[in-house]
Amino acid sequence: MSAYDLLSFGLPVTGQPELSHPKPDRLIAGNPLRETWNALDAPLIGAQSLSTGVWRCEPGHWAIAFGPTEREVFTVLQGRCRIHRDDGSHEEAGPGQAIHIPPGFTGSFEVLETVTKVYVIVE
Repeated sequence: MSAYDLLSFGLPVTGQPELSHPKPDRLIAGNPLRETWNALDAPLIGAQSLSTGVWRCEPGHWAIAFGPTEREVFTVLQGRCRIHRDDGSHEEAGPGQAIHIPPGFTGSFEVLETVTKVYVIVE
């Protein structure tokens, strides 16, 4: 695939996902199974990389910490999730809603109802 090829992905997802769980030291509640169908990893001028795909996760809650150049934008396709800031405030998203997580963000990710999202991560 070249940098100029079009890429289509979404629901229903096909193929085998990468399976993971949050790191034990980051768990706040539950131990949710996370499924990732990464559709693209590519170099990006002015950044290290761009990743995009579909991600699904069971309910749970864990700490997150983004690096100084890492950012994510995602759109929820199904389910509900909440991003908690360290100050206790949060943003919640359901189907059709998007959240941007900025570089250097620390807080937590909570899946309220099994969530499926399309994500773009730039670092």
